[in-house]
Amino acid sequence: MRRVARELGAGTMSLYHYLRTKDDLLALMDDALMGELLVPDGELPAGWREALTAIARRTRDAWARHPWAHDAMGGSRLGPNGMKHIEQSLAAVASIGLDPVDRLRVIGMVDDYVIGFCVRDVAVRATVDESAGPGAGGLDPLLDYVAERLETGEYPETKGLVGDGDVRATWGRLASQAFGADRFEQGLARLLDGIELDLERRRGG
Repeated sequence: MRRVARELGAGTMSLYHYLRTKDDLLALMDDALMGELLVPDGELPAGWREALTAIARRTRDAWARHPWAHDAMGGSRLGPNGMKHIEQSLAAVASIGLDPVDRLRVIGMVDDYVIGFCVRDVAVRATVDESAGPGAGGLDPLLDYVAERLETGEYPETKGLVGDGDVRATWGRLASQAFGADRFEQGLARLLDGIELDLERRRGG
């Protein structure tokens, strides 16, 4: 609360005129973040795949803008925007013809993918930033380590992946492709493909 007051140029105690506790502040912050996940009114696509994709993209973008929120705002708080997000997610899967439990499972699968992607993305970008240097996008120290370890013969699968050529160049190329900008869309599409196949199987299609 002291830091917030300092940023606002106000006295710490004056904040308690509006907020009783730090948890109240976190609840407001959490709900503001949840508001960024919402697809604007009237813009949620009609198809379940398209609707879940739109929500997933907004969720990914919100967490990318606020990576600190993963640790800072964990908990079970739920506000008006959180309720709207739940309502919108349920509306997205309303047409798939599953019972309530399975509808929640579909929503959960997509949420798990998006949240997992965001957590991993923060870690990947932090690693690249920390190892910044000349060459393959700041990965030079990591590539040096990989090349060194492969020479021990203890990692035959990894060695087979990069082959017998320039380990650093090959690994750098593979890593840049595997962690490229399109991996979110590719992974989400594959997950939705699997859900769609399961729906067809349930319907006997």
